[in-house]
Amino acid sequence: MEISAPQDEVVRLCQDLIRIDTTNYGPDGEGPGEREAADYVVEQLREVGYEPQLFESQPGRASVVLRIPGADRERGALCIHGHLDVVPANAQDWSVDPFEGVIKDGCVWGRGAVDMKDMDAMILACVRHLARAGTVPPRDLVVVFFADEEAGGVHGSQWLVQHHPELFEGVTEAISEVGGYSVTVPTPEGGDRRAYLLQTAEKGIVWLRLRASGRAGHGSVPNDDNAVLHLAQALSRIAEHKWPREYIASVRGLLDGLSEITGTGYSDEDLEELVEHLGGAAGFVRGSLQDTANPTMLTAGYKHNVIPQEAVAAVDCRFLPGHEESLMATIAELAGDRVVVEVEHRDIALDSPFEGPLVDAMKAALLAEDPEAAILPYCLSGGTDNKALSTMGITGYGFAPLRLPADLDFAPMFHGIDERVPTESLEFGAKVLLRLIETC
Repeated sequence: MEISAPQDEVVRLCQDLIRIDTTNYGPDGEGPGEREAADYVVEQLREVGYEPQLFESQPGRASVVLRIPGADRERGALCIHGHLDVVPANAQDWSVDPFEGVIKDGCVWGRGAVDMKDMDAMILACVRHLARAGTVPPRDLVVVFFADEEAGGVHGSQWLVQHHPELFEGVTEAISEVGGYSVTVPTPEGGDRRAYLLQTAEKGIVWLRLRASGRAGHGSVPNDDNAVLHLAQALSRIAEHKWPREYIASVRGLLDGLSEITGTGYSDEDLEELVEHLGGAAGFVRGSLQDTANPTMLTAGYKHNVIPQEAVAAVDCRFLPGHEESLMATIAELAGDRVVVEVEHRDIALDSPFEGPLVDAMKAALLAEDPEAAILPYCLSGGTDNKALSTMGITGYGFAPLRLPADLDFAPMFHGIDERVPTESLEFGAKVLLRLIETC
């Protein structure tokens, strides 16, 4: 009997997952949670003979874990993980229903098509194929579908690492999202070449609450202790601050490799011409050149003619490896003595080597399907569940392989509108991921 290949069902799996609303509204918001999607994953795994485990950190916040024994049980295990939650989507902003999973213009559309139900579907398709084919991977695989990644993993990866560390016993390396996708860049000869960005580093995260206090009063009376003004001045200083650049190894490797492919030179002070070759992915790269601090929410007042006693802002800070202390000191100085800085969530920066047997296997898996491509390291300006796993000594990479059309502005669709992934890219990714699993 012919056994179906992962690429034969990966599109269906991606559509099914998108149709399950797993919107994560953050720690203070209500939402459907991941339980329905987790139940679907369990059903798909049980259908081929696996017995996965389901864990709920609280009602509705569900993660799924499956360990697949490998041929060499003495080798360190590989964790392959995705997350089931998605960020909110306002249907009025989209040209399609964000939870319909429709196929249009050769793409699967919907919230999560890029971040990251595409990779979830590839993982599912590959491990289902392993079971049907009776294939034993070279080493143990720990396959995880996490809850709550979009709110820092508190109810997902962090909870599992803290409460069930035994699930990750023997795991030495991990792969997940936001890496392994292609960008098409020009060559000096006038042609084009695909380069795959393999994510080897992540900036750290600090989500801050800036709280200014002052003297409440009537809106018609002069007030030299206005909380709104104190906060606005602090945010202005933060916005105007020029964070110094530092080129960590993954960033330098990307810039040097891109310069070699395109023939475009650069200097540490002037690299815009080079970075622009990356198209939509340039934003991720610009975000990895220095620490950043972006105000994202404001709350103050309750009536037009009342000066409030308090004003509050949320600030999203991201720091390069080794920069957490200096960033926090800088923010405190910029905030000033009229604003209190509170930490709501923090997580570490990661920096993994662009070398070793797993990196070699990832490169080989990509080049087997796209022999003329280049493979470059890069630093992610955001974060993934690899942060939580790193606390157990697990080295993480971003590797969700996708060969993308040159004209698809892919990277801006992370958390964007009209999120979509080409069906051919999903099928390509399933083949590459299976090859990696079989050779890792």
